[in-house]
Amino acid sequence: MSHQTPTQTDRIASILDRATDGEPTVTESDRTALRRAIDENCYAGADRAEVYEAILGTLSARIEAKPAYKRVAARVFRQRYYHEVIGEDLTGTELDRAYRTIFRENIERGVATDLLDTRLVDRFDLDALAEYLAPERDEHFEYLAMETLYQRYFLRTNDGEHLELPQAFWMRVAMGLAVEEDDPNARAKEFYDVLSKLEFTPSTPTLFHSGTTHPQLSSCYLTTVPDDLEGIFDAYKHHAQLSKWSGGLGNDWTPLRAEGALIESTGVESTGVVPFLRISNDVTAAINRSGKRRGAACAYLAIWHLDFPAFVDLKRATGDERRRTPDMNTAAWIPDLFMERVQAGESWTLFSPDEVGDLHEATGEAFAEKYREYEQAAENGDIENFETVEAAELWRTLLTRLFETGHPWVTFKDPCNIGSPQDHEGTIRSSNLCTEITLNTSTDEHAVCNLGSVNFATHMRDGELDRDYLEDTVETAMRMLDNVVDLCFYPTEEAEDSNMRHRPVGLGTMGFHEALMEIGVPMNSNEAVEKANRWQEFVAYHAIRTSSELAGERGAYPSFEGSKWDRDILPQDTVDLLEEERGREIPTERTETLEWDAVRKSIAEHGMRNSNTMAIAPTATVSTINGTTASIEPQYSNLYVKSNMSGDFTIVNDHLVADLRERDLWDDEMRDRIKYHDGSIQEIEAIPEDLRELYRGAFEIDPRHQLRLTAHRQTWIDQSVSHNVFFPSTDGTLLDDIYTTAWELGLKTTYYLRTLGASQVEKSTLDLSEYGKTQHRDASGDPEDGTTRSNETDRDQGGHSDLASVEDPTCDACQ
Repeated sequence: MSHQTPTQTDRIASILDRATDGEPTVTESDRTALRRAIDENCYAGADRAEVYEAILGTLSARIEAKPAYKRVAARVFRQRYYHEVIGEDLTGTELDRAYRTIFRENIERGVATDLLDTRLVDRFDLDALAEYLAPERDEHFEYLAMETLYQRYFLRTNDGEHLELPQAFWMRVAMGLAVEEDDPNARAKEFYDVLSKLEFTPSTPTLFHSGTTHPQLSSCYLTTVPDDLEGIFDAYKHHAQLSKWSGGLGNDWTPLRAEGALIESTGVESTGVVPFLRISNDVTAAINRSGKRRGAACAYLAIWHLDFPAFVDLKRATGDERRRTPDMNTAAWIPDLFMERVQAGESWTLFSPDEVGDLHEATGEAFAEKYREYEQAAENGDIENFETVEAAELWRTLLTRLFETGHPWVTFKDPCNIGSPQDHEGTIRSSNLCTEITLNTSTDEHAVCNLGSVNFATHMRDGELDRDYLEDTVETAMRMLDNVVDLCFYPTEEAEDSNMRHRPVGLGTMGFHEALMEIGVPMNSNEAVEKANRWQEFVAYHAIRTSSELAGERGAYPSFEGSKWDRDILPQDTVDLLEEERGREIPTERTETLEWDAVRKSIAEHGMRNSNTMAIAPTATVSTINGTTASIEPQYSNLYVKSNMSGDFTIVNDHLVADLRERDLWDDEMRDRIKYHDGSIQEIEAIPEDLRELYRGAFEIDPRHQLRLTAHRQTWIDQSVSHNVFFPSTDGTLLDDIYTTAWELGLKTTYYLRTLGASQVEKSTLDLSEYGKTQHRDASGDPEDGTTRSNETDRDQGGHSDLASVEDPTCDACQ
């Protein structure tokens, strides 16, 4: 018997009818079942908000059965949100008119209340921009995207009142990035089109702050901590200032002297790096970035540092908690010489930086020569603090801790430096929070990078990448990213000085796996390697060309002279340089297929506007907004629950469901079988082999193959790629093989190691026989939003029917 009054029943029916209009897979019987379920979840006399919550809860719990419900839920969410911002429940032309009116009014209100830059009123024709809005593009957003935007991105007053409808949000970002253009209205429209069609999306800080009175638009900051007490505590202050405005941090701690080294001014022994890292951990945990995300940082330490054995234990759950950093990430900074000694079965010497002061600055063979000289000095008794260990044993310890805790991440110093366009400006000492940025730092210079990603999935036409379409997007994206450099509010002088001298940007990509699925190319194939290679070559060609053309329009970046660009050395040329330095082959195919001579001529004539042009970031949150697969990664699974700061959401692979439905294979039984296997279809023989191959999940693709994909795309990239390693085993020998392969392929950096929950109940196997059997999906390590990962199986997900759950397996700190 219904608990609803007729008025509530009518309201529910009206909301559902509007939301399901145009969804062919939602039948009248589906609507009836939904009404009945909502009826049971909503008491008589429920207010408007409670009715909407009941509808959204009912729909989201049924997404696994009918993926169309995520679009229906998004429409229900928008109905509620439109009413919240506009103040009325409108449809049709009345909604369209109100949408445009409220955009104009709330821009003016934002300026009046000191939320928005006054230039958004002074420099723009608000009436013309209001008319240019395309409210129908709200349909691009799925339910998870709407929840994420609502919770964290849409502008709101200090007392929490929302001011932005979805297209107003995109237009405000576009206006903020166009405000200093010669024709700001035309550029705002150009930028808006690229943003609102989900062709390119800037990083989260840009989306948060564009057009505001404090436009901190940059994604990440890299710093070097000096070896003196005053400098260390200045570094903490800078850490806090940068975190406050949403920046993710990568901190180089290698210069600090090791435990036991003498401090001459006081005559006492140093406590080493670890106690200072604990303080850094607490600073990180204390900061709530822009009120929307916890602070996030990664500490880097060179593997030759005498405190490195203690450093690898920082993330362990046992031991002295004062020597642990539970809220901060760690990464190892590894020179080629170490990997060579691991392979040769040779020893390795650990030093204190105060006795080998120039070692951190040296790279390649120059590093190797200095290192051997210091080893000889230690043997001769001329160096006091050192320890000799077996290189292979230290490597095993590192990998063991990596498997146990997800840290330290493995990054390679020499490929980063040999591939750097800015080698004339010094040494790259670390990467950033998410390991895709490779920029010079010093105690006087905080490196900054400005990120955004093009979406491959929105550029697919007729079974292939639409190159003309993508070319236009890359050109506009590069202009937007270059504008970020000039518009950005810099929390420290060191960051501003660095960014204005070098003007680095990092154009990345997302939706790679979805694009492959759309054209029927399995990621676990050689054809996928070819796509990764050639698609990235195309992006690189136009990113570099556009930066050079911007230099012709606006001038080259101040430190251009002497750079690799200036010396006619492009990113693909540096792979040959790495081969020469190592004296061993880098096994990637890097033939140029585009007219690169034209780009070289443009650089020779105009220079470059940006010292660095590309970096592939994780895109955790912006790919969620785009409703596509993250970055260059494989889809996590075909069916699972994703948890992030906005809640728990069922993720279903629409492409798989569509293909199964086309072959009359999608029904309740099939859905339950896929659920039983935690989203894997590899053991379901009723599904044709071609679909099983096409829809492999992250742990069902050989991790070394994924490394080959990244090695080929990295050929064309002047910074690095944030590459998660998905490891479907517990065999340490295989883990060694994966990370050794990463080095041999010339990768600059790796990011998280994702593993399977070893304690979970085994339900399915992969055909990766070398890796053994697999279990329920899980991910090691802690995400950047402060949630905790779990190895529990079949958790209650509030109506998600015991689907396997994973905390958001990607970092949202940079993107």
